[in-house]
Amino acid sequence: MMISVIGGEASGEAALGAAEAVGREIARRGATLVCGGRGGVMEAACRGARAEGGHTIGIMPGRSHDETPPNPHVEFPVFTGLGFTRNVIVVLSGEAVIAIDGAYGTLSEIAFALIHEVPIVGLDTWDFDYGGHDEDRIVRVSDPVVAVEQAIALAEKRRASRPE
Repeated sequence: MMISVIGGEASGEAALGAAEAVGREIARRGATLVCGGRGGVMEAACRGARAEGGHTIGIMPGRSHDETPPNPHVEFPVFTGLGFTRNVIVVLSGEAVIAIDGAYGTLSEIAFALIHEVPIVGLDTWDFDYGGHDEDRIVRVSDPVVAVEQAIALAEKRRASRPE
């Protein structure tokens, strides 16, 4: 199973700690972590996953290691040359998404998850107060371990609902 972790590059210490804990828990549960491969939340999550022996995939915005080097904890970088357009690949590569903190890039990834009906768990991330928006499609949690539990449960439910 692959779980996408999304979040900002310029996040504070609390978000980075949560991201590292999420990465650790994803690895403990035998899932592979997918992210945008850069710094901040992405690096912290990868660091946590690798510390537990887990696997990490970084969907990189540039065309080469020289153009956009992955954070040091990305095991498998995928260079796209797509810039922020890669965000849809980050989202669609996971069977569920965990959003931690984040800026506008994270907001776009949340939108892609909602558009493509990829289950999403929010850990201190964007809130929406917009008429007609289905706010409950983002499962809100405050604990990193619960975030991973919820993401895996939602991914398994999604798997079970697919026609064979």
